[in-house]
Amino acid sequence: MKKLILAVSALLAVNLVSCQPPKTETLDESVETAEAETASEDERPSPTEVKEGAIGGKAIRVTYGSPAVKGRTIWGDLVPYNVVWRTGANEATYLDLAQPMTVEGKSVPAGKYSLFTIPKESGKWTVILNSDWDLEHGHFQYDEKNDVMRVEVSPVWEETSVERLSIEIESPGLVLRWEKVKLPITIQ
Repeated sequence: MKKLILAVSALLAVNLVSCQPPKTETLDESVETAEAETASEDERPSPTEVKEGAIGGKAIRVTYGSPAVKGRTIWGDLVPYNVVWRTGANEATYLDLAQPMTVEGKSVPAGKYSLFTIPKESGKWTVILNSDWDLEHGHFQYDEKNDVMRVEVSPVWEETSVERLSIEIESPGLVLRWEKVKLPITIQ
């Protein structure tokens, strides 16, 4: 009789558990999940920056990963000379031009373009706009055959150091600053 009572009790317990409605995520749990995903983006070592503005009345936006110096040697070490650099961190840096513009004297149609540079130990640096703008692995996916333009730009070596890479929309167009380098790119 005891065995029969135990068997019936076990059967009832299984039925009770299996009859419970499935757990559904509440709105609060959904919001918490979204906030956690956003927090993980904010906690990236090189957070994503988006700068928007206008040059000559034409809208432009630049999106890039902003690495920090963190006591490292940047030029010629972390960022080697004479090698294509994604001009930022994480995914490829890209520009979104709402209208056609002129970059260092060369016409560029409206559209999205990845921005690459080739730093040099001395002399002018190469600035590249590439039609393949959505590169999740930066320069590792870079393909020269998709270059829209290449121009030479003179960097300015400054006395003061900038800890975190910035790309600002200011005269003469875009100005990149990181460590002791200022790279002005003329855009009209």
